[in-house]
Order: sequence, then C-alpha cells, then structure tokens
Amino acid sequence: MIKITILSNFYRCLSHFLKKLLNFITMRRVLTRVINRVLLSEPFTPVMGIEAELHTEGSRKLVVGLGNPGMEGTRHSVGMAVLGALATRLGVADRWRGDKHVSGEVIVSEVQHTHVVLLRPKLLMNVNGVSVAKAAGKYGIKPEDILLVHDELDKPLGKIAIKHGGSARGHNGVRSCVDCLQTDVMPRLRVGIGRPMGKMSVERHVLSRFSSEEQKVLDSILVQSVDLLLSQLSQEDSEQNCQAPTSPAGGRRAAQKRKERERSASPAQDSTAAEAQNS
Repeated sequence: MIKITILSNFYRCLSHFLKKLLNFITMRRVLTRVINRVLLSEPFTPVMGIEAELHTEGSRKLVVGLGNPGMEGTRHSVGMAVLGALATRLGVADRWRGDKHVSGEVIVSEVQHTHVVLLRPKLLMNVNGVSVAKAAGKYGIKPEDILLVHDELDKPLGKIAIKHGGSARGHNGVRSCVDCLQTDVMPRLRVGIGRPMGKMSVERHVLSRFSSEEQKVLDSILVQSVDLLLSQLSQEDSEQNCQAPTSPAGGRRAAQKRKERERSASPAQDSTAAEAQNS
C-alpha cells in the first residue's frame, strides 16, 4: 500500500513537471514569434542603386550564414564561417557592409549569370529569420531561392548535406526563418557539429569553440561546403536557363520535387556525392 502511494505521488509530480516544461517551451516559442513580428513591423525603405537593379535583372539568390553576432568561431555560428569562406572564394571578402534595413551585413556578388546576396544576420540566432525576411523583401528574392547555412547536431563533424525544405528539426535559427517567411521551402546546407560528449549540455556544446584537432577537420569542411554551395548555385542557374518560366513552387511540395537532388559530403567523400536525406 505504501509503495503504491509513493509511486502515485511520483507519477503525479512527474506529470506536473512535464506539464510545466511543456508550458515553458510553448511560451518561449510564442515569445520568439512575438519578437519576430515586432522586429518585422519596422518601416521598410525602398531599394536604391545596384540593389534596385537586382529586382529587374536576371535570377537572384540569397545565401545566409546563420549564427550569433559576436560569437564567430563557435559551433553554433559555423554557418557564418562557411559564408565567410564563400566570400573569400568569390574574391569579395573585403566588401562586407552593414545594412541596418536588413539587420545584418551583406555582400552583393555574382555566380555565373545569377546575382547572389550573401547575408550575415546581426540579430541573435533565435530571431535570425527577421534579418532573412527583410533581406528577401529588399532584394526581391523568393523563399525557394534562399539558401540557409547552419550547424547540425545530428550530423558528426565532417559531414555536410543539402536539405530541400521541410521542418526546422529543432534548430531555432531555421525555425525563426520558417516563421518569418511563412514557408518551409528554403533549401539548407547542414554542417555537422556532432552532439556533446559526456555530461556536457547541448547549450554549452553549441556555444563552445572547436578544438585544434577539430579545426583541422573544419578547414576541410569549409572548402567542401563552398564547393557544394557553388555547385548548387551553378546547377540551379543552368536549370533556369534550360527551362521555360514557371510559377513559384511552394512549401513542402517544392521540397518533395527536389528531394532526389539532395547531396552530402564528408572529408572521405567527394562533396558533390548524392546522399538520401533522412528528413
């Protein structure tokens, strides 16, 4: 009888704790969405000069390195490191400029016949989507033409993969982008950082820096990531030149249509090798 009472009290306390935890997570997400909406409600400034030309000339792409400003070099900001490597490869690394209208730093460049806007948000990861949505509006870029680069806990360091749309899979930066753009069609380059070892928390792990040994692996991954990004940009540009104009794809349907084009790479593999994505 005593054992039954103890077990009953235990399950009651556990149920109460889980309910509180669920409420906390729900409120946190609601609060983040409110912040997204408030930041997106700021007045929009019409584009000028070369930015205005992007609205009328050729195809346009937006490549975004998700991360936390001021925390470059951490695992959670590896997307920014990839974007920096891409800018270096394109020979425009010295052209970053702050743009208060998109709450970030941008570079306008070109890959073959495609205008490419590189974006480093200057907002915290959880509200990166505000910067992405503002840049998409300013440069007239559709959600399906926005490529997000971000860290991925469920892939070990040394693995990268392209994912075409779908859920945020628990990534707060991607969730913010989905919320602000109101679609999940954006393709993503997921850069593996692995899960924490031992008793280290996920939060501490993602905000930590790479060790010297890990940095050697990361250097190789940055090269492969840039190769894969350029391949994606060039491939999509070639497809657009070969196909008649069509109406914009939307949401999960676009992701399903592009599913067979998923790619992954590791230091032991060619960065353009195809891989079936476990979404």
